[in-house]
Amino acid sequence: MKQQPIGVFDSGYGGLTVLKEITARLPQYDYIYLGDNARSPYGTRSFETVYEYSLECVKWLFEQGCSLVVLACNTASAKALRTIQQNDLPKMDAGKRVLGVIRPTTEIIGQFSKTGNVGILATNGTVISNSYPIEIEKFYPQVKVYQQACPMWVPLVENDEYHSPGADYFIKKNINELLDQSVQIDTILLACTHYPLLIDKIRENTPAHVTILSQGEIVATSLQDYLARHPEIETKCSKNSEISFHTTDSTEDFDNHAAIFYGKPVKSTHLSL
Repeated sequence: MKQQPIGVFDSGYGGLTVLKEITARLPQYDYIYLGDNARSPYGTRSFETVYEYSLECVKWLFEQGCSLVVLACNTASAKALRTIQQNDLPKMDAGKRVLGVIRPTTEIIGQFSKTGNVGILATNGTVISNSYPIEIEKFYPQVKVYQQACPMWVPLVENDEYHSPGADYFIKKNINELLDQSVQIDTILLACTHYPLLIDKIRENTPAHVTILSQGEIVATSLQDYLARHPEIETKCSKNSEISFHTTDSTEDFDNHAAIFYGKPVKSTHLSL
């Protein structure tokens, strides 16, 4: 049988925080990680551009033999996933699947809030898409959702400035802007896969009673459940515990940064899309 790894895609490095949790929970499978670093960040780009880039990356992962692809990117999940699932998959291969990171999170987020007031910290693109309020309302119509865009957070992480005093300023500023929207917010979702690297500073600037949720573990648990419920997909996935990493930009830069997100040394190969 042809190798059929699970594809994991992100606009850059952030998806590695998701892959880290997925491989910890499901180490037996093979994985291909693709970071579209040459065209990152996606958060400030139009819906059309994000869709075009995401579809290119999904097609490439399909060409590598993947039957299942996880968009480990909130912007791609918000701006491209639904169109890919509804319009493109039936034309390309109805037996393949593309999953995102928004639905697994919104299915359970209401379980963490006692006040029914939830805050979302995300990129501009994710906030503008309104994906989280729309999806959360489907599962928890009584929950009030407040959003705050954090346009400087991804650049701070990707430029290795997330330990700097500048990072403190922007993190405190954006968290205060979110909490100023409602004193009842008791749960905050980090709706960008880069943000876990800022978790210490986020906690420092958030009241102790507020629960902070990262997506990696949630998505990993959801993927495990999905594979258990869909044996027709699970049986296609190859199981040699092999992982390969690919970037559309400099492999040297990718390897240096990726180790921070993934928690282990990474050796990538370059590809042109």
